[in-house]
Amino acid sequence: MKKYEIMFIVRPDLDEASAKQVAENMKNTIVNFGSNVTEVKEMGQRELAYEIKKYKNGYYFLFNVEANNADAIKEFDRLALISEDIIRHIVIKVED
Repeated sequence: MKKYEIMFIVRPDLDEASAKQVAENMKNTIVNFGSNVTEVKEMGQRELAYEIKKYKNGYYFLFNVEANNADAIKEFDRLALISEDIIRHIVIKVED
């Protein structure tokens, strides 16, 4: 199994419950493609190092994922790119 870390930032003008719902939807996307989310860290709202899409803050989330293939990761990446609620994301493959 390959391991990945996925960090993404949800726009700050959503309330906290809506931001958590965005994260839950993204987690369900990963699980529906046959991968396992081993850990979810909600890091809360933090100040950004620089402005992204005119936002100075954002809700940070970190997922640790185990996947047999990259289908779930590709789908997450595709949805994160088209989502208006996610302002930035990164996927890192963790080497053992």
